[in-house]
Amino acid sequence: MQVSADSAVAVDAPGGAIRDVLIVDDSRFQRRILRALLSRWGFRVREAGSGMEALALCETQPPDLVLSDWMMPGMSGLAFCRAFHALLGNGSNYFILLTSKREKCEVAEGLDAGADDFLTKPVDPEELRARISAGDRMIAMQRELEEKNRLISETLSALRSAHDAIEEDLRQARRIQQALVPARDQRFGRASVSVLLRPCGHVGGDLVGAFTPGQGLLGLYAIDVSGHGITSALMTARVAGYLSANFPDQNLAMERGPGSSFVLRPPEEVASALNDRLLADAGIEQYFTMLYATVDTRDGAVRLVQAGHPNPLILRASGTCEMLGAGGLPVGLVGEARFERVEARLGREDRLLVCSDGVTECRLAGGGMLGDDGLIALATEVAGSGARGSAFLDALYERLLRAMPDGVDVADDVSAVLLELDG
Repeated sequence: MQVSADSAVAVDAPGGAIRDVLIVDDSRFQRRILRALLSRWGFRVREAGSGMEALALCETQPPDLVLSDWMMPGMSGLAFCRAFHALLGNGSNYFILLTSKREKCEVAEGLDAGADDFLTKPVDPEELRARISAGDRMIAMQRELEEKNRLISETLSALRSAHDAIEEDLRQARRIQQALVPARDQRFGRASVSVLLRPCGHVGGDLVGAFTPGQGLLGLYAIDVSGHGITSALMTARVAGYLSANFPDQNLAMERGPGSSFVLRPPEEVASALNDRLLADAGIEQYFTMLYATVDTRDGAVRLVQAGHPNPLILRASGTCEMLGAGGLPVGLVGEARFERVEARLGREDRLLVCSDGVTECRLAGGGMLGDDGLIALATEVAGSGARGSAFLDALYERLLRAMPDGVDVADDVSAVLLELDG
């Protein structure tokens, strides 16, 4: 290696990424000249007279910059460059080969070996300082990138931990919400009530159920809280307490009758009571649609309110289908809202079907939504198959999925309640 002995370039001590420099050359004289130059610039300098000696130094303290002669006995600069990167990897260091070789094929060979730059001999101090400055910028960017990658990895790890904790909380919330839903098939004297609840996420804002004070009377409800996710699920848990089947004295749909018995309140009074309760609770911005019905299983009399919920269907034993209701305001949206009662009568083997808007507003493969007519067609088809109870609701849901575009998930919670009256 040959170095020009001309006057050195005056520079300040470095404060960048390159601080430690390793000079590798079999010529002690050339190492001494380079060392004097680099030390004057403020670098910490070490020397090695061979590639093997240099590798031993790199193992104990990797340098920021290596200046290595190409032509050396034993291990050449090219072989040392390969061994250097094999030892330390292509990390935050810079390797400059000093050589008299100028052919393109030789330069390409040096690049393939892992060299970052070349200097031709004799080395000019100004050019050397410029190449070191370029290497300093490269190493600084590399280290900045490594630091950002480290921070990203740590952040992703923290996010994964938080995500896992949230997932576990949501799974537990789902189990709790499922505990609020009654058994899929229940028997109430002459009537059977079946329910379907399929949240589009871990938890949902739909709620279905039924309860009875005895004496052949039955109350059933289908509720759809505005929004999705945890907030809606918390609201369904709150509403479930207002319509508890296990604690009739806390159920807003029941009141004390003669003696220790309970009786069902008229549906419109229940809707008004829920509306007042929701609006009185400070900080609650959610509202919900509801279909609440009372059924006298002895004579099939049905009295219901439709508070913004999709229209219920009566599937007659004769094969015909009737749609009830005319809309109405949701619960918890407007103070002093009025809820109108709708009355109907179920005959022998008739069915009452109530579905959420996750069914009627489902997107179809051919475009558009299922709508009321589509629901009537699906329900009539399933009824004609002879399916009953929860099997009826499962078949309805499967047909709904088949009508959707391939690969598209249900975008809203799907819930339904089915009342079947025996002869």
